[in-house]
Amino acid sequence: MSKVPLIDPQAFQDARIALSDAIRQTPVVRSPTLEAQAGAPVLLKLEHTQTTGSFKLRGASNAVANLTDRQKRNGVVGASTGNHGRGLAYAARAAGVPCVICMSDLVPQTKIDGIRAQGAEVRIIGHSQDDAQEEVERLVAEKGMTMIPPFDHPDVIAGQGTLGLEILEQAPDVATVLVPLSGGGLISGIAAAMKAERPGIHIIGVSMERGAAMHQSLQAGGPVPVEELPTLADSLGGGIGLDNRYTFAMTRDLVDDIMLVSEKQIAAGIRHAYWQERQIIEGSGAVGVAALLAGKIAADGPLLALLSGGNIDMKQHHRIISGEDVDVAREAA
Repeated sequence: MSKVPLIDPQAFQDARIALSDAIRQTPVVRSPTLEAQAGAPVLLKLEHTQTTGSFKLRGASNAVANLTDRQKRNGVVGASTGNHGRGLAYAARAAGVPCVICMSDLVPQTKIDGIRAQGAEVRIIGHSQDDAQEEVERLVAEKGMTMIPPFDHPDVIAGQGTLGLEILEQAPDVATVLVPLSGGGLISGIAAAMKAERPGIHIIGVSMERGAAMHQSLQAGGPVPVEELPTLADSLGGGIGLDNRYTFAMTRDLVDDIMLVSEKQIAAGIRHAYWQERQIIEGSGAVGVAALLAGKIAADGPLLALLSGGNIDMKQHHRIISGEDVDVAREAA
């Protein structure tokens, strides 16, 4: 089914060595409640317990580790919907590298505050990630900074792929892995790393119905602009880049299926994670659980859902777990 991945499988092994002191190996736990729903063993990969609260630290740290001395002096810059910026800011500070994160005004304040707490400069530009990207490109051209994008970069993809290697070690019998899908860096890395070892493993991407850029691009046969809309899964927002070099092709060739979940289903995933699994996760990290609860996944052996991030505004989280019908689109209007 798959073509040769655009990332050398050895890059994932190299990234794991490079990240050995930069990240923590996050646990995998069983979910009896979701097993009853799915009719098959269900595991949860608790990546939201990563140092910066999401998987993004892996790719950002690997990219920073591969910078030249000159690039480190000039600093790094990236556009982000939140978690990439936090991971890049953390990795840059650890390496003593100046860092600027450009974001749109759709990004929740809690994520902006988290990035500033890591010592990075934050610039709020426009109403979409594409607007923020324009400022990134200006800083690259005028200041000589190095752009580290949130997904479409070989070092970033290799760093995210270390998750796939961990999962194979922690859950060697898993048949299907549910991965949150946005720009494709996470799912590309996981799929390439895992299928290099186990070609028959099933990788399913899960995204939100509101502004699922990769899903729409795959349907169109190539990268297309997609309107960025308010959603509980805000970290999955943003386009994939019309000049996408890696993740579109890798997602197309390596991912077996894509599921979309509604805002109400995402909220149900957040509630379930809290009340049944005792986990606090953001909307983007809840989409796999949401798909399982909605009966969208047909079990063909053990399942694993990746809980990719936990950087949710706690006031919003309280409203959701209390049963409130939180409509971020209505509130943003």
